[in-house]
Amino acid sequence: MVDIGTLSLILLAAMFALLAIGMPLGFASAFLAVVTLMMKFDPGLLFGDFGRGPLSVLGQAVYRQMTNYVLISVPLFIFMAALLERSGIARDMYSSLNVWMSRMRGGIAFVTSIMAVIMAAMSGIIGGEVVLLGLIALPQMLRLGYDRNLAIGTICASGSLGTMIPPSIVLIFYGLVTETSIKALFTASFLPGFMLASFFLIYIVVRTQMNPSLAPLPPAQPGEPEGRDKGLMFLGFLSRFTLWIAGVLLARALFFTATGENVVREGEDPIPLGMVSDIPWIIGTFVLALLLIFVVVGRARTAKGWEMGKGLIAPTVVIGVVLGSIYGGITGITEAAGMGVVAVFVIGMLRREMTFDIVWDSLIRTLRSTGTIIWVTIGAAALAAAYTLVGGPTYVAKLIVGAELPTMGIILVMMLVFLIMGMFMDWVGIVLLIMPVFLPIVVRLPAEEIGFLGHVDARYVPIWFGVVFCMNMQVSFLSPPFGPAAFYLKSVAPPDISLTDIFRGFLPFIALQLLALSVLLIWPPIVTLFL
Repeated sequence: MVDIGTLSLILLAAMFALLAIGMPLGFASAFLAVVTLMMKFDPGLLFGDFGRGPLSVLGQAVYRQMTNYVLISVPLFIFMAALLERSGIARDMYSSLNVWMSRMRGGIAFVTSIMAVIMAAMSGIIGGEVVLLGLIALPQMLRLGYDRNLAIGTICASGSLGTMIPPSIVLIFYGLVTETSIKALFTASFLPGFMLASFFLIYIVVRTQMNPSLAPLPPAQPGEPEGRDKGLMFLGFLSRFTLWIAGVLLARALFFTATGENVVREGEDPIPLGMVSDIPWIIGTFVLALLLIFVVVGRARTAKGWEMGKGLIAPTVVIGVVLGSIYGGITGITEAAGMGVVAVFVIGMLRREMTFDIVWDSLIRTLRSTGTIIWVTIGAAALAAAYTLVGGPTYVAKLIVGAELPTMGIILVMMLVFLIMGMFMDWVGIVLLIMPVFLPIVVRLPAEEIGFLGHVDARYVPIWFGVVFCMNMQVSFLSPPFGPAAFYLKSVAPPDISLTDIFRGFLPFIALQLLALSVLLIWPPIVTLFL
């Protein structure tokens, strides 16, 4: 019988060895789960009483993960991302954004980052975003003479924002494994996710202003609006869009009022923007939009602005359906994912783009991606269960606590482990293998000692740690030698762009990700401001 310390070292070395020879993470984890039990227990105990011995714990752990209802949302979000990638919705969105910012220094890189944020809020799938941005934005930036490192870094760093911005698949898995509220995780990650996106945008603006040769301005197009005229057209577009939204919200609020569903009841949350007290504000917004259109902007400018910006309408509708149904209390995460798929499908049908080939190809890609995630989940869940059964988490907890490090010292050691593991292992394996070990330790730490400026409420510690973990995984998507974003981009990049070129372009953006991670560690309340 092997002691737990030796067993832990053997498992760690064996995991890296199996991954190095190319064994898939799911199969490597499942194999090591059985090996772990065989090294700790007598083989006769494992196989002699089938279905009742320690080996049955693995089956129970896998069954528990596979029967979790929220897990259904994963293939639905992947399917939605595949449909978005194959349809023209994303391309029209890019074109509309580019119209408004084409005359800005570094505008195409800026537009690429904003498009990545919008796509992250629609589906939360990283690989599809990087590939799509690589197909749409990279050729245009290279054609206009943008610095290659800036173009590559912008696409891959921005394309990986789906890790942090809801509905993030990483957050969903973290919530499943740790039994933490996924809705609370989504709410908590909003500010950190958009903070990281703003770091990227600020970097692009500052860098291109300091060195204009990195992002040459495209030549002006004949008849292209400029200056005040262009600003008024954008205001007209926003006013007309606001008019439509206010009209829908007003009809909704009047319906709830007529049916008596928006009566305040004790113990029930009020209907968001559907109560009687909301109606005057909605009417005021409606009237203000009308005044802007007819008095300030003018109908002609508004019509032209609408034509220039209408590519933003479909993505906004999808975001509203997915996130609006979650935060409006209409549906859960899984149902919202299904509604998002239906919204994308209906929009594609209305645009006459949703062909059988697109749907079939999206289904096949969803099957492949989901299959990979499921196999990793099965293997990692089995290994986590086996390691827990032999006392691994208790051993690691005693090892970390026994080092007598301060609270933030323990947190920083965990961050280092996440960053190193992220260089070599998929995030699914990390959340399933490492989180059951680390989270119980973090929860037992004094909550008032977490952070340097402010602290976390003890009840929000699992949520804070989940957002911090996601920020680590954000870094892992760019970290050499196995940063997946590099390989996603390489699959669609021109042949003269090597993996070395791609990783070189990542360096400033990895620094920005580490800066954002530092903010979460130094000032933890940024995660809980909206909770």
